[in-house]
Amino acid sequence: MDRLAHASHPGRIDWVDTAKGFCIVMVVMMHSTLGVGAATSGEGWMHAAVTFAKPFRMPDFFLISGLFLARVIDRDWRDYIDRKVIHFAYFYVLWVTIQFAFKAPMFAADLGWRAVGFTYLEAFVEPFGTLWFIYLLPVFFVVVKLTRRVPPLAIWLVGAALEIAPIHTGWTMPDEFASRFVYFYSGYLLAPRIFEFAAQVQARPRAAMAALAVWAPVNGILVFGGYADLPFVSLGLGMLGAAAVVAAAALLAQIDWMRWLRYLGQQSIVIYLAFFLPMAATRIVLIKTGIVPDIGTMSAIVTIAGVTGALVWYWAVRNTPFRFLFERPAWARLKPLRVRAMQPAE
Repeated sequence: MDRLAHASHPGRIDWVDTAKGFCIVMVVMMHSTLGVGAATSGEGWMHAAVTFAKPFRMPDFFLISGLFLARVIDRDWRDYIDRKVIHFAYFYVLWVTIQFAFKAPMFAADLGWRAVGFTYLEAFVEPFGTLWFIYLLPVFFVVVKLTRRVPPLAIWLVGAALEIAPIHTGWTMPDEFASRFVYFYSGYLLAPRIFEFAAQVQARPRAAMAALAVWAPVNGILVFGGYADLPFVSLGLGMLGAAAVVAAAALLAQIDWMRWLRYLGQQSIVIYLAFFLPMAATRIVLIKTGIVPDIGTMSAIVTIAGVTGALVWYWAVRNTPFRFLFERPAWARLKPLRVRAMQPAE
C-alpha cells in the first residue's frame, strides 16, 4: 500500500493529522508555559522548549492549513464562503462569547461593566486572546481565492516580502497577516511537493532523521543566540522548521503507539477552541495550592490539562444538545446539510 495514501480514516492522511497534533500541542504549551511564567514571575525548563519552537510553531500550522485548499478553491463563492469563512466565523463568535462569559467579572472588577461591553465589541475588530488563528484563517482563504488568477510566484514573493519587512502596527490583523501569509500560501502552492517530500521521508527514514539531527542544533543556535527574528533569518527558519515538522510527522505517523498524536490532530480545532478554560483552571489551582513548586513541571501539567480538558469537554457534549459548541448547526450554514444515504425518507 502507498504509505502516503494510507490513512486511519477515509479521507484523512496520517502524517497530516500527526503534524496538526504536534502543532496544537505546541500552541497549548506556549500559552500554558507563558501563562504560568507570568503568574509566577519566573521561568522554568518548559520556557526553553517554547522558545525553541517559536520560529516554526505557527508557520507550520498555517502551512498545513493551506495544504488542501486546491481541492476547494474553484468552487462557487457561496459554497466556498460557507466552508472557509462562515465556518470559522461561527466558532469565533461563539467562543469569544464563552470566553467573555468567564472573564467578564474580572474585567468588570478592573474596568467596570461598561468597559466590558466595549471590550467584547472590540474583539470583532481586534482578535481576542487565543482565538486570533481562526479569526485570520478565513482572511487567508478569501485572499487566495481572489488572487488565484495572479501569477503564483508574484503572490509568494509579496508574502515573503511582508514576512521579511518589519511590520509592527500593534494591530493583530495586519501584523499576523504579514508574518504568516507566506506560509499559508506555501502550503497551498507547494502541496504536491510537500506530499512528495513526506513520502520520500517515509521511504528514507534514516536520511530524514539525520537531516533533523542537523536542523535542530542550527535552529537552537540561531534562536538562543538572538538571531531568529532577523529579516530573512526568520523566513528561513520558518520554512526549514515547517519542513522539519512535516518530516517528523511523516516518521511519527508510522509508529503505532503515536496514534494518540494523530487523534489530537484530528481534533485540533476542538482543542484550540476549548483548551483555555482547563488550562487557566489548572494553573490557578497549582499556584494557589503550591503542590508543584517547579515552574517547568507546573507548565507541563497545565499543558496536559489544557489538551485533555478540551477533549473531555468535547466528549461530554458531542452526543447532547450542546454539541453546537464544536459542531456547526444547520442554521449557521449557507447550504443545508447533505442528506446521508441511510437517512429515512421524508
